[in-house]
Amino acid sequence: MQLACGMLAEARQVFDGMPSRSEATWGTMMGGLIDAGRPRGALALFRELWEEVGGDAAPRVVVVAVRAVTALGSACAGQQLHCCVAKTGMYEDQYLSCALIDMYNKCGQLDEARRVFDGMPQKSVVAWNSMLASYSLHGCSEEALDLYHSMCEGGVDIDQFTFSTMLRVFSRLGLLEHAKQAHAGLIQRGLPLDIVGNTALVDLYCKWGQMEDARNVFERMPIRNLISWNALIAGYGYHGMGQKAIEMFEELIAEGIAPNHVTFLAVLNACRFSGFVEEGKRIFQLMTQNQRTKPRAMHYACIIELFGQQGRLDEAYSMIRKAPFIPTANMWGALLTASRIHKNLQLARLAAEQLLAMEPQKTNNYVVLLNLYINSGRQTEASKVVDTLKRRGLCIHAACSWITVRKKDHRFFFKDSLHPQSSEIYRKLDSLLKEIKQLGYVAEENELLPDILPDEQKTSKVYHSERLAVAFGLISTSLSTTLRVTQCHRLCHDCHKVMKFVTQVTKREIVIRDGSRFHHFKLGTCSCGDYW
Repeated sequence: MQLACGMLAEARQVFDGMPSRSEATWGTMMGGLIDAGRPRGALALFRELWEEVGGDAAPRVVVVAVRAVTALGSACAGQQLHCCVAKTGMYEDQYLSCALIDMYNKCGQLDEARRVFDGMPQKSVVAWNSMLASYSLHGCSEEALDLYHSMCEGGVDIDQFTFSTMLRVFSRLGLLEHAKQAHAGLIQRGLPLDIVGNTALVDLYCKWGQMEDARNVFERMPIRNLISWNALIAGYGYHGMGQKAIEMFEELIAEGIAPNHVTFLAVLNACRFSGFVEEGKRIFQLMTQNQRTKPRAMHYACIIELFGQQGRLDEAYSMIRKAPFIPTANMWGALLTASRIHKNLQLARLAAEQLLAMEPQKTNNYVVLLNLYINSGRQTEASKVVDTLKRRGLCIHAACSWITVRKKDHRFFFKDSLHPQSSEIYRKLDSLLKEIKQLGYVAEENELLPDILPDEQKTSKVYHSERLAVAFGLISTSLSTTLRVTQCHRLCHDCHKVMKFVTQVTKREIVIRDGSRFHHFKLGTCSCGDYW
């Protein structure tokens, strides 16, 4: 009672005055010290206990000591405790082994955590979950996936925590089918997801363009929090479904839930991606009326890009000049993008100068400026930008696109010939290009592309990485399969045009997730409205 009320001195006085103390008493006192932010005091108390009883300490008390080491973040102290466990043969205690795994995980010692896990004679689902969480936390997605497969092959029933952990892994690796199968397994066993798991599932479906599935999960959630709403609103926005995002935002307000900065960013992004200028202005104005949600730089960047998308460059620049803080790189970047699209060289040069001063090592800023000069026929200025890149030791790295087919990732680079099916891929791509030319496709000229280095501009531009990935997808999947390609660079204009024509010819849907947004191509149109 005294520990729960924060009366540490009084609790210690009672503890010290006890004529005899059980191990439960020692554990309670140690736990109270840890909860009060004094893990060193808890370890000192454990040392006293160890001197009294030696190796006869109960495993549950050692668990509390491991908690103290975890809070302290000391791998050295943790290894000493681990030695005590090994010497006294306490490995059979599931709680203690899981506590050690958690301790090594939080100390960044994944190899030691795995050694404890592998040494357990019996592994409960909690032990499996602890090790999975360790891999997931440290970004070891492949290792987590391998362990998950071992778990399933061993007949261990996954629970809600397993699913919530693996959702992050599936999301990173783009394994949408794995997530669906795991979710179906939970439903079959009658195990409902908690709010964290459901929200993670909504977020996963949104990230991979499955908006109907995301909405179905959201509607069936018994309890929702603001994070759940934000995930769905953001998903609608990124996939060009601005009207639905705004409807969800209005529904959120109607239910009496107060939006936060993330909510406003999600709905402003939706307006930006869908070109809803007046709605964007209205929502931005709502933010300014509430002291708790005053617009930040990221919200200004959205509005700037929204104005820029509609060619209202004066209003976009005015937002930068009127901002109540020093404009950020994101704000200048939004103006540079708009100036590039609408070929306003004066504003573009101004924005580029500000960006290059803020981020002199960021290659993409130079690429945007290069594109602008090349498209305007200013070869002298373009050459100066290339010289600046070389002088600063920067280079345009060859970009990569990848597609997952039958649970395996296939990566492609510009003019890539490493894939075992290269000859088939190139034949398919050449055939597609012939077909789309008959429909009116004309290649874009004068654009520096992220796949191609400046010295290679005069070589063929038809074999960009995303085109190779799509061609491979077409020859490797059924006619009804939607192709999903991911790439780290911005989709070039010519590839964007090609994808629209390809969907007309093949009647396939193509979803490309590039460095800025999702592009949903269907029957010759794209969800971005040709602005990205």
